[in-house]
Amino acid sequence: MNEQSLLITLGFKFGKNGAHSARSMMLAELSTLLAARPLDATRADYQQDVEQFNLLHKSSDNARKLTFRHLVDLYGMSPDIPLFRVFRQLWELSEEAQPLLALQMALVRDPLLRLSWPLIQGLQPGEPLAREQVEACLSQEEPTRFSPASLKSFAQNINGSWTQAGFLQGKTRKVRSQPKVNYVNATFALFLGHCEGLSGQGLFNTPWFALLQQDKAVGYELAYMASLHGVITYKQASGVVEVRFPNWSITE
Repeated sequence: MNEQSLLITLGFKFGKNGAHSARSMMLAELSTLLAARPLDATRADYQQDVEQFNLLHKSSDNARKLTFRHLVDLYGMSPDIPLFRVFRQLWELSEEAQPLLALQMALVRDPLLRLSWPLIQGLQPGEPLAREQVEACLSQEEPTRFSPASLKSFAQNINGSWTQAGFLQGKTRKVRSQPKVNYVNATFALFLGHCEGLSGQGLFNTPWFALLQQDKAVGYELAYMASLHGVITYKQASGVVEVRFPNWSITE
């Protein structure tokens, strides 16, 4: 099995298309759904809540089915997917971490959302972001791929997700802001690096960890906090960093 095949098995998604062609990251819907079920809930359980019980209060059968399909695209919504299993456990540990945690998972699974990542990362706190900048980012590699109307819709969805996660603020005029980050987000970032085959210091040098925008000292402190909460083991001595994930296997 090559590296990309392994990552797909773990829950990563590749390609060109993603749920942000239709929706934002659906934080409110996700929160409602996860709050209603235990950690070991199956995809069928979540599907029943959305489509049969209409837990998310959608107006039609078709809207319910589309909503669930987008949630599956973004998050997996199944304990059979290793990354969702880890995500689901971490979700319960900190309400403060949930908006950014949802974005972290959405970035793993939505190539369209990932196209906007460098643009957002490059903005300074307080710097404005026009929707047209996101549109330009989405069309940079393939200028004729999307129609102007599609680009506008996609950019609005993408901006909505970055806003929900705390990276942007404002309704009509978006400006860069700083999201709330804690040990839960750091744990998931480290685990994503682990899935990609990295270890030790390398786990702190990935794009996943850079998303948190913390300097190295704070990153180590977050890892230490995670170890105190029992979600990872973390050791640092004489410049050597060791991080292990005894609760989660990627070789099952």
